[in-house]
Amino acid sequence: MPTLEKDDAGRGDGAQAGGHLRQAASAAAYGPGGGKGGPVRRFWSVRGLPAGIVALLVLAAAVLLLGDLVSVRAGESAMAWRRTLADQLATTRVDDAKVLAGACVAGLLGLWLILLALTPGLRGLLPMRRDIAHVRAGLHRGAAGLVLRDRAMEVPGVHSARVAVGRRKVRAKARAHFRDLHEVRGDLDTVLGEGIRQLGLARRLGLSVQVRRPKKR
Repeated sequence: MPTLEKDDAGRGDGAQAGGHLRQAASAAAYGPGGGKGGPVRRFWSVRGLPAGIVALLVLAAAVLLLGDLVSVRAGESAMAWRRTLADQLATTRVDDAKVLAGACVAGLLGLWLILLALTPGLRGLLPMRRDIAHVRAGLHRGAAGLVLRDRAMEVPGVHSARVAVGRRKVRAKARAHFRDLHEVRGDLDTVLGEGIRQLGLARRLGLSVQVRRPKKR
């Protein structure tokens, strides 16, 4: 689980007003660029399950058709399913409901496979800065949300907080049981903005903060 460190009072650079929530030394050189290791791109999913299913289906169809062709070449009659399928294809109209439904299913399956091939996937993994060439690191959005939530709970007046980390934006919702809501929101903007910077992500995320009073029972 990633953690955000705090320097002791009077140490390090980038201290916030009031001497609290100082910047971690390991993230002192953070910038939204790609770092020393070059540009950072998203991680690509292996897609093992879809690839395995497609490979098995293609292999089964190839073995079945090849076996039938070999039997025909050997002087035996074609399999009954192939004769039936050929008769149905010869007599069925193109605008038949079954033909249209099969075409729609095949088209959707093809579009799904193309989408899987062209998109990286792994939406829950955020790429981090590359300070060393050939070394890539990523941070799960859930882990980043837990870290930022812990930082939000340290703000005076915050009773509860929820932080959702997206691919482009962090959305925080907090409830404050004392202090002015505008003051609490200002502190949360500062704390969470610093926390996002200290995560060391390759892409700087936006921040949205909402502060409300707890519901009265």
